[in-house]
Amino acid sequence: MSPEEWTYLLVLLISIPIGFLFKKAGPGLKRWGAAAVGLGLTLFTCGPHTLHSLVTILGTWALIQAQPCSCHALALAWTFSYLLFFRALSLLGLPTPTPFTNAVQLLLTLKLVSLASEVQDLHVAQRKEMASGFSKGPSLGLLPDVPSLLETLSYSYCYVGIMTGPFFRYRTYLDWLGQPFPGAVPSLRPLLRRAWPAPLFGLLFLLSSHLFPLEAVREDAFYARPLPARLFYMIPVFFAFRMRFYVAWIAAECGCIAAGFGAYPVAAKARAGGGPTLQCPPPSSPEKAASTEYDYETIRNIDCYGTDFCVRVRDGMRYWNMTVQWWLAQYIYKSAPARSYVFRSAWTMLLSAYWHGLHPGYYLSFLTIPLCLAAEGRLELAFRGRLSPRGQKAWDWVHWFLKMRAYDYMCMGFVLLSLGETLRYWASIYFCIHILALVALGLGLALGGGSPSQRKTASPATSLASGKLREE
Repeated sequence: MSPEEWTYLLVLLISIPIGFLFKKAGPGLKRWGAAAVGLGLTLFTCGPHTLHSLVTILGTWALIQAQPCSCHALALAWTFSYLLFFRALSLLGLPTPTPFTNAVQLLLTLKLVSLASEVQDLHVAQRKEMASGFSKGPSLGLLPDVPSLLETLSYSYCYVGIMTGPFFRYRTYLDWLGQPFPGAVPSLRPLLRRAWPAPLFGLLFLLSSHLFPLEAVREDAFYARPLPARLFYMIPVFFAFRMRFYVAWIAAECGCIAAGFGAYPVAAKARAGGGPTLQCPPPSSPEKAASTEYDYETIRNIDCYGTDFCVRVRDGMRYWNMTVQWWLAQYIYKSAPARSYVFRSAWTMLLSAYWHGLHPGYYLSFLTIPLCLAAEGRLELAFRGRLSPRGQKAWDWVHWFLKMRAYDYMCMGFVLLSLGETLRYWASIYFCIHILALVALGLGLALGGGSPSQRKTASPATSLASGKLREE
């Protein structure tokens, strides 16, 4: 592990006991105490580069105040434009930000775009009320009012997920500040249930990264190895990549759970990133709060079992970095300039790659996903529905195997980063996933896998497992 990774881990571990301290605090102490801790961590890890986050916040707040009816698009344009300036600092001869500054900037971009969207929704709802002449009851997820500058700053610098996520909306943040009877919200047991796999994943990460170091792929000697060895190597590289993020995101979720952050009644059917999907009145007494069953689905960022054992490429995306996937679906996919699922996915993946950085490897990897989505969709529609139940089960196992190899392949671009090194590795294994996807897409089209009638009658792929691993 690099010194930066040890620092990330330390920040995540510190967040857990801090969460227990804030859990039962009042709204004021939660707001300003959490912001003070987050700002302190930012100053400690980013130093003077903290100025970038402050400029981004002030710019977004000014746009919200000036144009509340269209601030979502303006905030998206502003924050994504600042990301370009932020990443071009070295080219402009300015000091290069630390990796921690980049992490803070990434999460802050998501939060500010979401905040602007929530303010715009509030503005639209208020205009509708004025036009109709009567006031409606509180709508699910709607803000009570437009946040002030200080409130925007407190949300932006809240220590929860400030560097690693999970992403959360301003509405989720407000619900935590005003959480009724926080002492009745369970923390310790859900935290232990969530945390138990993390040490194992950490050991597996250290072992796999030691036995199969990524640096080996950058050496000329690697390409003298036989083709099977080169093909195999991407499997442990992606395995180590997954284990590393599993540990980080589980630890980040545990920091939220310790503070009772993102806890909602099970009846609210909360979604990762978005929060409750059903109106659920808060408990009116400590007794009712104690008898309420809660979950932390709102801040759930990774489903390790689903990631590894779902059948399709499409489903694998939903189980990975779940709160950010919700953000992409809500604010990018829905407004994409295309109707086709594949083209919308391509647009979303393009902006996701841009959000991650300017390294060519991100774009090569993310823009391979739409091709895989199109191939698996066409081929599944053409074949799977015609098979017997036993044949469908065999199909799903083969589909799962190929899905994992596709993610192994794409991971190499994500970790090698440069254009030359990514293409060198992919060329050494003859661009096998690209070719396989193109062949599958052509075969699916030839067999009529894209016809409307088949799309209506095709059955979705089933999971390999009979049920999800219960971690909450």
